[in-house]
Amino acid sequence: MTKTTQKDTGTVEFPTFDATQASEQFRAFAEKSAEQTKEAYSRMKSSAEETQKAFEATFESAKTAGNELTSKSIAALREGTEANLAHLEALAGVRSFAELIEMQSNFMRKRMEVAVDQMKDFQATSQKSAETMAKPMKDVFEKAVKELRVA
Repeated sequence: MTKTTQKDTGTVEFPTFDATQASEQFRAFAEKSAEQTKEAYSRMKSSAEETQKAFEATFESAKTAGNELTSKSIAALREGTEANLAHLEALAGVRSFAELIEMQSNFMRKRMEVAVDQMKDFQATSQKSAETMAKPMKDVFEKAVKELRVA
């Protein structure tokens, strides 16, 4: 007969699971996540409020610019109308064809000079208005870019 040898199997130990440590780790993770979420929400809310204020400022600037351009347009039309009526009155007193041609030439030259000056004024006003309207949004964008670089 053969003899079988018994081996000592020994005991294998499995690591114990401590529920208190796991719950503490989970609680710490949850608290940290909640804190980060609150911070992110706060930043988003702040950014949204700043953007809203920038839009409001932009629209207010657009309204002001529109009113200014409308006033300038009305003034230019009024000036042109008055000049045209004065020219018609002057033409009624013309005594010769040469005087008519000279008067018409002078009138057209003056109207062109006035038109050029008015266009320069409109251009300057439009450019200033565009810069004023863009500034609030530009500021918000630059701040957002800076915050992204820091984060």
